[in-house]
Amino acid sequence: MPRWTSLGGALFRVLAVWLVSSLTLLLLAALLPDFRLQSAGGDSLTRTALTAALGAGAFGLLSALVWPVLVRALLLVPALVLGLLVFFLNGSLLLLALDLIPEGRGQAAPQTAVIVAAAMSAASSATSAFLAVRNDEAYHRRLVRLAGRRRGRRAAPCPATPGTVFLQLDGLGHDLLRAATRGERPLMATVAHWTRTSHRLTPWRTDWSSQTGASQLALLHGSNEDLPAFRWYEKDTATLVVSNRPSGAAELQRRAVERTGDGGLLSHDGASRGNLFSGGADQVALVMSVAARRGRHHRSRSGYFAYFSDPANATRTAVSFVAEVVREVVQSLRTRLRRELPRVRRGGLYPVIRAFATVVERDVVVAAVIGDLLAGRTAVYADLVGYDEVAHHSGPAHRDTHQVLRSLDRALALIARAARHAPRPYRIVLLSDHGQSHGPTFRAHYGLSLADLVRAGCGLPVRRRAGRTPSGAEAREAARAALHRPEETDGPGEAQEPVAPPGPGAPRAPDTPAQPVVLASGNLGLVSFPDVPGRITREELDRRHPALLTTLANHPGIGFVLVRSAAHGPVVLGPAGAEHHLDTGHVIGRDPLAPFGAGAAGAVRRTDRFRHTADLMINSACAPATGAVYAFEEQIGSHGGMGGAQSHPFLLWPAELTPPAPDDTPLTGAEAVHRVLRRWLREADGPQPPLEPGKDDLRRRAPAPEGFTPAPPTPPHDSR
Repeated sequence: MPRWTSLGGALFRVLAVWLVSSLTLLLLAALLPDFRLQSAGGDSLTRTALTAALGAGAFGLLSALVWPVLVRALLLVPALVLGLLVFFLNGSLLLLALDLIPEGRGQAAPQTAVIVAAAMSAASSATSAFLAVRNDEAYHRRLVRLAGRRRGRRAAPCPATPGTVFLQLDGLGHDLLRAATRGERPLMATVAHWTRTSHRLTPWRTDWSSQTGASQLALLHGSNEDLPAFRWYEKDTATLVVSNRPSGAAELQRRAVERTGDGGLLSHDGASRGNLFSGGADQVALVMSVAARRGRHHRSRSGYFAYFSDPANATRTAVSFVAEVVREVVQSLRTRLRRELPRVRRGGLYPVIRAFATVVERDVVVAAVIGDLLAGRTAVYADLVGYDEVAHHSGPAHRDTHQVLRSLDRALALIARAARHAPRPYRIVLLSDHGQSHGPTFRAHYGLSLADLVRAGCGLPVRRRAGRTPSGAEAREAARAALHRPEETDGPGEAQEPVAPPGPGAPRAPDTPAQPVVLASGNLGLVSFPDVPGRITREELDRRHPALLTTLANHPGIGFVLVRSAAHGPVVLGPAGAEHHLDTGHVIGRDPLAPFGAGAAGAVRRTDRFRHTADLMINSACAPATGAVYAFEEQIGSHGGMGGAQSHPFLLWPAELTPPAPDDTPLTGAEAVHRVLRRWLREADGPQPPLEPGKDDLRRRAPAPEGFTPAPPTPPHDSR
């Protein structure tokens, strides 16, 4: 199949050049008086076009066959003389080509033939160059040459031990990866080949906060403690923290390093590409946590400059960028014309944001990784975010995502081929940070936002026209950072309050209702009351707003609500008075956590221990049969909470590495995956003993928070 694909691509390029050359001949025949493609009595347009095609074909064939022989014969001619002869020889070839046209329909004066031949050569060269930038083989050779010129900059000699490349396919769940690698013509042919031959597939379960900030912070830095969601409100400083913004990512990375006492997964000769966090790497490009830094060694945007300094790279990416914008506009229009549901708005800047994520960021990251391979770096971690961005707006398994998966697969093939030229062997580990769950938005399905529902439960007025919910997609902030735009200074998330929330401990009038701050992280909602120091208790909340908890727990779009009780500790509330007391395991009525799997209680219990957990943590309902959820953001493919495929990412690892966990032991939590990645990096130094159940090999671990209870194991998944 690859051979026939290559032959088909070559045939397409030949036909395209032939077509452009024929049109050029027709245009020149209309403009130049001494050049004609018709008989003396005139011809029809069809006959003239056929004559142009014959002339262009003859000229192209003569150029391909005769020109190399002429150049070899004229090697001894001085360069200046040869340069002048080029025009004469090209004109001669054109006159010969015109003589080959039947019935003498092609004629040109000698001086005109020189001009026509030069224009023909320029047109065919431009067409060939345009098609070459869309050709993966040519692109691969160019990237290897570009990176090879920089290989000599490495200070130390390259070791012979294997290096490791971690490639993250952002948002691609375990089950969807399996579906994309099945069949005779899989969507992801490269990954399908790996799964059949050299790699093994293993699922793992995320923490409650199933999003890139929480997962990647733990994967790269070993801890996502006190990271309850994608965005949250911190009462002690009266600030909103958003994990995909430069300031938020930098602060989260600082806290993780301080907590673990370790620089990160990539501290030893590592490179971080396209990530939210650096992992302690010296070499960074497109890394959000260092995007605001200055200095030659910390310019995250330097990856763009290094890539686009090559004109061919810039041309390839620009062409692909425009094609992707057009593709999004067409796909969005098709979705509306077919009245597909669910759907969200895809206008405004979204086509540009999508093209940035699926083309620009992908190309820059792939080029940077290839450079790292040829430089022989020990560990590389790169994030490819294109699928996640498109799936948010089209749906995780929608046909719009198929083209993205194919392009990501081609990117993986480029990296794998570049590894063959590397000065050391490499092991490629493919992984994801979370999956995505499908379903209509909460607002679209129920006619109101989560903020509206919270305000109604508090007895506060609900605005007739609610503002648009901010999106948690990573690509938007990555694009702003790439353009050196300042961070957005929006209010506290989806709260949409008329005034800013008061600082901690600020006085308020007696019996004045607190203004809640309502935030969204996929299908996970957070509600905070800024005027109440610390976590508000269930008893205090019932006194202030007697209807709020009942309103939330009994809404059909809400699966459960976490609140702290003064009498019972953390309590999960569900419909019809159902309760789950996390400290004792006591359940009243039907367990509200049952639809979310055996590991749900442990994940919720761990989040409850966090210092900055919101007063109320709300998880949307999940349809057990389909895995559909109701996102509190404007996304029909979402992640951030529990329910459906979002909690089940994957690890695709080389078979020569030790298994991630002992047989029948599920892998739960991003921190556990970090310990596996650490172990695989150290295995390059020699054989490692088998992993014992309950053991790990992270050298320096942060102490568990007081009262912390590990999450119970989840049932294993069949990854066959």
